[in-house]
Amino acid sequence: MNVEQCRLQEAKTKKAPWKKWGPYLSERQWGTVREDYSESGDAWNYFPHDHARSRAYRWGEDGLAGISDDRQILCFALALWNGKDPIVKERLFGLTGPEGNHGEDVKEYYFYLDSTPTHSYMKYLYKYPQAAYPYDDLVATNRDRGRSKPEYELLDTGVFNQDRYFDVFVEYAKASPEDILIQITVHNRGPEQATLQLLPTLWFRNEWSWGEDVARPVLSQLAQDKTGGIAALSHQGLGESFFYAEGASALLFTENETNTQHLVGTPNPSPYVKDGINNFIIHNKTDAVNPEKKGTKVSAHYPLTLGAGESRTIRLRLSDQPMKDAKKAFAEQFGKAYESVFKTRLQEADAFYAALMPDSFNSDQMLVMRQALAGMLWSKQFFFYDVGKWLKQHGIQPFKANQRSIRNDRWGHMVNADIISMPDKWEYPWYAAWDLAFHVTALTLVDADFGKEQLELMLKSRYLHPSGQIPAYEWNFGDVNPPVHAWSTIYTYLTEKAYCGKGDIS
Repeated sequence: MNVEQCRLQEAKTKKAPWKKWGPYLSERQWGTVREDYSESGDAWNYFPHDHARSRAYRWGEDGLAGISDDRQILCFALALWNGKDPIVKERLFGLTGPEGNHGEDVKEYYFYLDSTPTHSYMKYLYKYPQAAYPYDDLVATNRDRGRSKPEYELLDTGVFNQDRYFDVFVEYAKASPEDILIQITVHNRGPEQATLQLLPTLWFRNEWSWGEDVARPVLSQLAQDKTGGIAALSHQGLGESFFYAEGASALLFTENETNTQHLVGTPNPSPYVKDGINNFIIHNKTDAVNPEKKGTKVSAHYPLTLGAGESRTIRLRLSDQPMKDAKKAFAEQFGKAYESVFKTRLQEADAFYAALMPDSFNSDQMLVMRQALAGMLWSKQFFFYDVGKWLKQHGIQPFKANQRSIRNDRWGHMVNADIISMPDKWEYPWYAAWDLAFHVTALTLVDADFGKEQLELMLKSRYLHPSGQIPAYEWNFGDVNPPVHAWSTIYTYLTEKAYCGKGDIS
């Protein structure tokens, strides 16, 4: 076995939790059924994109090029500001179902470039315009187009003219299961000097604001000087860990709490809210971030000025390893071993994929297959939905005759809190059992155990309806699916048998 296969085996036998951290952060949590508390069931309009920067989510989180642990307690993602946008770019933008002339549609350019099945190495690319992002133009122009006309895309707006954009590459490499190295490289592809505010962000999912007895976690600054910033993390379940931001000019702290003053005119219990960092960067509101340097959300601030064709790399680390001496931390955390880990993990990824490729493939075909599989692996997402609790929050008592009908009111037994392969983490950031059956046929090539776990998951009592029906998707779990689950199970068995010489009947 090669090294990545050994990691898969260690994860399977629970010797080492190599899969605890991965690309499990959604790319869109707003506009989902889980976050919909409207009377009409209009999920798109109840929680629109314009609320997402200011309003805490209940059931999940989202972000750019993000990762989280497998319970999505702690999240990390990219945030950016080009000096012209009306808001910090913290998440992908797209049109809602009613706004798009062909339905919902993400209006961004981003690429899943690489990933191993344990996410020991991952790479992502986001293309960020240097001109103001045309939010209103995209909405208005697509609204005026009928179904017979093509979609109005971001490229059509001219925002990428003369190559005036940044390529932002994000790479992850695991030194150990919970010691994650992060490298962000920004390229100015334009013909002139351009500025960018780079804001790698770490935050806790809000579990404490919904009336339950949940201890509030904390992020706090340990050190900040010209070498960078260090934040300590403390959570009752995750324990303690450290976030290192080499060369950061400052660490900006706020709370992952709803800005009720902005949204509905109700005074905030605390001056530090979810969009505090956005308001500090965009509106220069210095009182929007906590001067005590603590909170539940923190961004490392990197103001960058790049000449035409110039690039800059920043390095970060999220680690569960105890820190010996804060004064020596950056030399220890970002020494030669840091670069060595990235180099080694990429070599191990190369070896893993080389062993999978058919002998008949040329180099281009190998790259296509590898990036296609990377896309599948990046599309794993933590999906959290306690339907019984959600129904009660809507005034519906599961398993009782109710005065009114509501979406999924026959599925009150369901408690979903798992890593699941998604059709797409923006347009379809929820599992679809039919699609999942087909996903497994590809995922089995790189991680047979994960593929089999996905098939079994839909048949667990937390998912399967008492009638025996497999859940369809969150918009209507009771929708009818074609009987592809059994076919996928047989296909997965035969695929593993062909690769390993023996099928799994257990």
